[in-house]
Amino acid sequence: MEKSNIVLRSVLIKENEGYTALCLDTDVASDGMTPNEAKANLQEAVELYIEAAVENNLPVIRPIPKEDNPLFTKTADIVEDFALNVNFQITTYV
Repeated sequence: MEKSNIVLRSVLIKENEGYTALCLDTDVASDGMTPNEAKANLQEAVELYIEAAVENNLPVIRPIPKEDNPLFTKTADIVEDFALNVNFQITTYV
């Protein structure tokens, strides 16, 4: 079993009620009432996404389309641009 770490670019966006955290490298999002809650929920969602992508032989990196990227479309709403550190394990069988 091999452990790996990947760093993914993410943003935190202020919404009407709460926050949305979006991973720009996987196009996975989650929300929460506080910034920390949104980030924690994103962490879990990205880990589950990576696990499912690896199990199903799908690409792990799937960047958000430029036309949907808040760095270009919602710059005024972005609270923080942050690195999401994701640890995951890959098990191989022979």
